[in-house]
Amino acid sequence: MKWLSLSLFTLVSLPALASQVEVLHWWTSGGEAKAVTELKSEWAALGNQWNDFAVQGGGGKSAMTVLKSRALAANPPEAAHLKGYELKEWAGLGFLRDLSPMAEHLGWYPQLPPMVRETLSQNGALMAVPTGIHRVNWLWINRKVFERLELAPPTDWNQFVGVAEQLKAQGITPLAIGNEGWQLTVLFEAVALGEGGVDFYRKAFLKQDEATLTGPDMVRVLSRFHQLRAYVPHRFTGLKWHQATSQLETGEAAMQIMGDWVKGELSAGNYRPGEDIECLPSPGSQGLFSYNIDSIAMFKQRDPAQTQAQGELARLLMTPHFQQAFNRIKGSIPALINPDMKSFDRCAIKAYRDFKIAEQKGTLLPSMAEGMATPTNTRQAIMDVLSNYFNDGRANAEQTAQHLARAIRSTR
Repeated sequence: MKWLSLSLFTLVSLPALASQVEVLHWWTSGGEAKAVTELKSEWAALGNQWNDFAVQGGGGKSAMTVLKSRALAANPPEAAHLKGYELKEWAGLGFLRDLSPMAEHLGWYPQLPPMVRETLSQNGALMAVPTGIHRVNWLWINRKVFERLELAPPTDWNQFVGVAEQLKAQGITPLAIGNEGWQLTVLFEAVALGEGGVDFYRKAFLKQDEATLTGPDMVRVLSRFHQLRAYVPHRFTGLKWHQATSQLETGEAAMQIMGDWVKGELSAGNYRPGEDIECLPSPGSQGLFSYNIDSIAMFKQRDPAQTQAQGELARLLMTPHFQQAFNRIKGSIPALINPDMKSFDRCAIKAYRDFKIAEQKGTLLPSMAEGMATPTNTRQAIMDVLSNYFNDGRANAEQTAQHLARAIRSTR
C-alpha cells in the first residue's frame, strides 16, 4: 500500500512543473505530422518540452527496431506509440508502466469504450493511453472520376472488378497501392472481410483454425486478392501509402483501400473527405468495423521527474479537447465514450456511427493487418506470404493457402 500511495502521489499529486518527454512514433506523413504538431502544441501550452523521436516508415517496423535497441541499452524514451500485440509483448517483458492507479484515481475507466480498455490492458492492468480509433476497412474513391465516367461505387468485389476494368480501359489506375507488405495485407484483409465474412475472418485470424486457413473459402479469398494485381499502379514497387493517396487525390488513380489515416492526408492536401473523396466501407464489409487503436505507452523510468512528466502527458492525452483536436487532423475518431462529433467531417461521423452499430452487433473486429489480431511474429509471417504471393504472377492460391497455414503454425 505504501508503494501504491507513493505511485499515485508521483503520478497525479505533485505540483505542476515544467516537464519534458521524449516520444517515439512513426507519424511522419503529411496528415500524421500535422496531428503530432497539435499534440506538441498542447504539450508546450502547458509549459512543457517535447523531444520528438520520429522514425520514418509506414507500419512502424523501423520504429520498433529502433525502440528495441534503445530498450536493450537501458535507455528507452519516456513514451512510445505502441498498439495491439506489440503493446502486450512489451508489457509482458516488463518494460511498461502500469497506469491502472492513475486510471482509477482520475476516473478514466468509465470514459473508455469496453473494447478500448480490454485492448490496452494486460492481466487487468492498463498499459497505455489511447489517442484514437482508426477504421481500417475503408474504400476511398475520387468522386470526380466516378461522376465523369458515370460509374457507381462498388459495394462488393464482383462490382469492384467490373468498375476496375472500365477504369483501366480509360487509362486510369483503378487501385492506388504500393507493394509494401503491410499495404498489401490491408488490401487482403478487406478482401477477407468482403469475400469471406465475419465468421471466416475470426476463424482464420483470431482462432487460426487450420481447416479454415487451408479451406475453400481461403482459396477463394486468395484468388480474389491475386486478381487485384491487374489494377495497381504501373510503378507500384516502393510506393508509400501517402503517395498512393496523392494519386487518388489527383485522379491518376480512382480508388484506394486503406484505413482512415488516409483522411488525415486528404485534409492536409485541402481535399474534403466525404466530398471530393468519398468514403465507403470496403466492398462487402458493410456493417463490419475492422479497427486499429493508436495508443501511447510509458516506459519505466528511474527519475521521479520523468515519471511526473509521463503522468502529465497521460492526463493530456485523455482530455476530450485533445482527443477531438488530434483525431480531427489524423483521420481517426476519439477513443472516448460519447465524444462530441459535431466539428468532425462526414467520414468521421460515419465512422463513429458505424463503430457504435458494430459495438452493439458484435462486429467490431481487431485488424490483423494492423497488428491488433495476431502476435507480431505471426503478422510478419502472414505479410511475407501475402507479399510473395501478390508479387508473383504465376502464384497458386491452393499452394499459398498451405504456405499461409504453415507460416502461422511455425510462429506458435
